[in-house]
Amino acid sequence: MQRRHFLQVTGAAALSSSWISAAYGQSNAPIKVGVLHSLSGTMAISETALKETALMTMADINARGGVMGRPLEPVVVDPASNWPLFAEKARQLLTQDKVSVVFGCWTSVSRKSVLPVFKELNGLLFYPVQYEGEELERNVFYTGAAPNQQAIPATEYLMSKDGGAAKRFFLLGTDYVYPRTTNKILRAFLKSKGVAEKDIEEIYTPFGHSDYQTIVANIKKFSGGGKTCVISTINGDSNVPFYKELGNAGLKAKDVPVVAFSVGEEELRGVDTKPLVGHLAAWNYFMSLKNPQNDAFIKMYRDWAVKAKLPNADKVVTNDPMEATFIGIHMWKQGVEKAKSVEVDKVIPAVAGQTFDAPCGFKVKMDEKNHHLHKPVFIGEVRADGQFNVVWRTKGPIRAQPWSPFIEGNEKKGETPA
Repeated sequence: MQRRHFLQVTGAAALSSSWISAAYGQSNAPIKVGVLHSLSGTMAISETALKETALMTMADINARGGVMGRPLEPVVVDPASNWPLFAEKARQLLTQDKVSVVFGCWTSVSRKSVLPVFKELNGLLFYPVQYEGEELERNVFYTGAAPNQQAIPATEYLMSKDGGAAKRFFLLGTDYVYPRTTNKILRAFLKSKGVAEKDIEEIYTPFGHSDYQTIVANIKKFSGGGKTCVISTINGDSNVPFYKELGNAGLKAKDVPVVAFSVGEEELRGVDTKPLVGHLAAWNYFMSLKNPQNDAFIKMYRDWAVKAKLPNADKVVTNDPMEATFIGIHMWKQGVEKAKSVEVDKVIPAVAGQTFDAPCGFKVKMDEKNHHLHKPVFIGEVRADGQFNVVWRTKGPIRAQPWSPFIEGNEKKGETPA
């Protein structure tokens, strides 16, 4: 079914080429734009919506006249949650398809896989998901959160009176670079706050893991030693069985709150959320935010879902990485228009300092130096309908710290990509 849907998408993209030529005239050749997201495998639950967001945004830009009078032509590939295949598909997009920019990846292991390709071929990647930091690359713009824009504020909240005054911390993640590096930062942060080693537990599971019975039992046992919270960096479809097991075990938010960094509205669509009410997620956007930009964004995606005949089109949701994808495409568009060129070497400096009125309700800015967005931070409680009530927020966007101050030696690292 997924393969059939993918063929329909690529077929639609091919058909759109002839429509684009007719609509814009042959003189204004389309600008090819790569979309590099897993449409099958363990990460499809999260990444498919980002592909749809990219197609929606490009269609909207085309309807408004394109970029410098040229239409955008999406080139969609499926790396199928296979990390080496991400690198192969990235190379295909840059060398065969001749795309001017790529929007893609979710996991840090996929980003790390494609990075050498983008550096070698001088391609440009916009990466839309929260990550572990400890990276600053010339060929990447990071539109998701660095640790100081998500993981650190969330942990501070859990330690506060309003967040439950946690004294013990169960760090649970999928076994790859993002959770391990994030938890290395969080351990150092917690120790700087006086948390003892015995009050920190750290467990990892493989991608696609589905049996969380023993782990949830261990969480209950660990919580017997004092007020406990779980900090979850589980990614992909493993979130569904984890949250189902939490519900089965009767582990309620008032007893042991869970804060997640990779669970949003899309992931909760496949879960009975009633037992999860009160558990937390930290992001830079929630669908439930009330402002004109978000109202327009939600309507745009709902209209797109109907037009594109997406499954369960009447129930589609928006989430943080979708917003980051939407922002990233517009930041690139503005950079191209400023540079008057799609050449990577001209676009990179032109994107620096760009601003955009985002669905989060704030004017976000691409930092002039460090290739990261200035973003607000929101902590939300799960509602029975799978949406979030915001319980804490920053007053405005905060600047990213790609190099965490809690990692020794980072103070010597520069603020601009090499």
